[in-house]
Amino acid sequence: MGKLKQETMIDATEERKNRFNGETVLLTKEEADRHDCIFLAEHMAEMHTDPDIKDKHYKIMRKHLNWFRQHNAEAYMVLLD
Repeated sequence: MGKLKQETMIDATEERKNRFNGETVLLTKEEADRHDCIFLAEHMAEMHTDPDIKDKHYKIMRKHLNWFRQHNAEAYMVLLD
């Protein structure tokens, strides 16, 4: 049985910035990808006028926000709260 790779703070090499105050945080690759998905989903939701499509993208956004709250609350507080 293979071992699952567990990312650690040593793997935190991706910098992301709070869009309002400029504060930065180093994230793992997975966290950075999820962070980017949050803003892409938000942008897609805001672009569409169809309520079902908007809802689909907002659900994606909330899924990744909830993941951040659970897995890296400190980064969530700095970047997304």
